[in-house]
Amino acid sequence: MRCAEWGAALAAAEQWLLPAECLLCLDPISPRAGDPLICPVCQASWSRLPEPRCDRCGQPTFGNEDCRLCTAWPGGFARARSAVWLDRRARRAVHLLKYEGWWRLAQALAPALRPALAELTGQVLVPVPLSRRRVRLRGYNQAEQLARALAAPGHRTVRPELLRRTRETATQTRLAPGERAANVAGAFEASRATRGLRLVLVDDVFTTGATLAAAADALLRAGAAGVEAITFARAVPVGLEVGRYRESGRGRVVGGGTPATGRRPPGPMRAGPTP
Repeated sequence: MRCAEWGAALAAAEQWLLPAECLLCLDPISPRAGDPLICPVCQASWSRLPEPRCDRCGQPTFGNEDCRLCTAWPGGFARARSAVWLDRRARRAVHLLKYEGWWRLAQALAPALRPALAELTGQVLVPVPLSRRRVRLRGYNQAEQLARALAAPGHRTVRPELLRRTRETATQTRLAPGERAANVAGAFEASRATRGLRLVLVDDVFTTGATLAAAADALLRAGAAGVEAITFARAVPVGLEVGRYRESGRGRVVGGGTPATGRRPPGPMRAGPTP
C-alpha cells in the first residue's frame, strides 16, 4: 500500500475512533460527511437575506423605501452581495474563522456563498487585505481563505497581490457608522495590473459597506474596468429581528444562534498547518 493510501486509511480510522463535532452545535459529524467542521444541519440553517433587495448593494428593502446605503459608492462599484445575515450562528462562525485559527472553516462557508457569487460577473477574486500586523497575529487573511475556497470548483482566479493595505486602521466593529468611511479612506492601494479587469472583492462581513467602497475606489483608480463584492455575512439592521432562537441541552442550538458553551472539537480537528 502506498503512502497516500496509508494516510487516507489512517484519516478514516481517526474519524471513526474520534468523531468530529460541529463547531456550532457540537453534535457529532458522521464520518460519511467527510471533514466539514460545520454539520450539514447547521449549514442548511443559515438565515438567508430575503427579497426584494437593492440591485446594487444587495440590502433587503422594506416597503417602498429607496436604498440609501450605496448612494455614496464610487460609480464603477457595480454591486455587492452577501450570503446570510450575521445572526448569532453566523457571528460565531466568523469569529472562529477570524480570531481562533479555524482557517479551514472557509471551505464550510463557501457553499453558502456560491448562489450569491453566481449573481456577479467578475472572474477575478480579490480578497480585502489585512494590515501586515494582523496577518502576523492571525497567520492568514480570512478573506483570502474565503476567496480560495470560492475559486476552487470554478473558473475564477484569486489575485491577492492586486490590492494592499497602506496603513493600519482601527477595527471597524468599534466605530460608529459615520466613522467607518473616514477610518478606511485612503487605506488601500491597487496594482496597475488591475487595468481592464472586472474584479470581485471578497470579505467576511458587510456592515455599512465602507471598507468595500474604499477598496473598490482604489481598484477603480488603478484602472479596473469594474468592481463587485461578495461577503459571507451581512450585519442585521438595527431593529430587525432575524428568526427566533432558543437553546437547549449541551450548547445545542435549535432554530439558530451559537452554542451556549465554548467547547471545541478535539485538537487534531483544529485548523491544521497555517496555509
